[in-house]
Amino acid sequence: MIATVESELDAVDRRLLAQLQAQGRATYDELAAAVGLSASAVLRRVRRLEASGVIVGYTARVAPERVGLGLTACINVRLAKHDEAGNPIEGFAAAVQTWPEVVECLALSGEMDYLLRVLVHDMAHYSRFVMETLLRHPSVQDCKTSFMLRRLKGATGVPV
Repeated sequence: MIATVESELDAVDRRLLAQLQAQGRATYDELAAAVGLSASAVLRRVRRLEASGVIVGYTARVAPERVGLGLTACINVRLAKHDEAGNPIEGFAAAVQTWPEVVECLALSGEMDYLLRVLVHDMAHYSRFVMETLLRHPSVQDCKTSFMLRRLKGATGVPV
């Protein structure tokens, strides 16, 4: 189904998506000028892109350090082996949704099962999260952490 939506995107849709990713608060008049259409045509395209699931929402980008979240950790997580008693993946996937420190969770192939991007105030907050939340989850077998030293690229958009 994704290939169908992708094949329906023309060059104007892609320029429109690039503009929206760069400036999500642009008016329809500004978007129209950028992509060479009328504002009403842009509005119809945006609504179609929203309805088809290409555009999934609009957000404000917040600088974590400006709201007291000065430490970013990338935590590789290995879950316990699967057994007849239950599925550790389902329990972990549900739990991670409730942890506010986790801003991104990716399922991985390879040695580790998940990569968590975690935003915390400081090392004490990180330690509490790992010791009192992450490692206490019954599905978690092991974790390894790397800390962000500086951000070289922080794109939120996708290449269209």
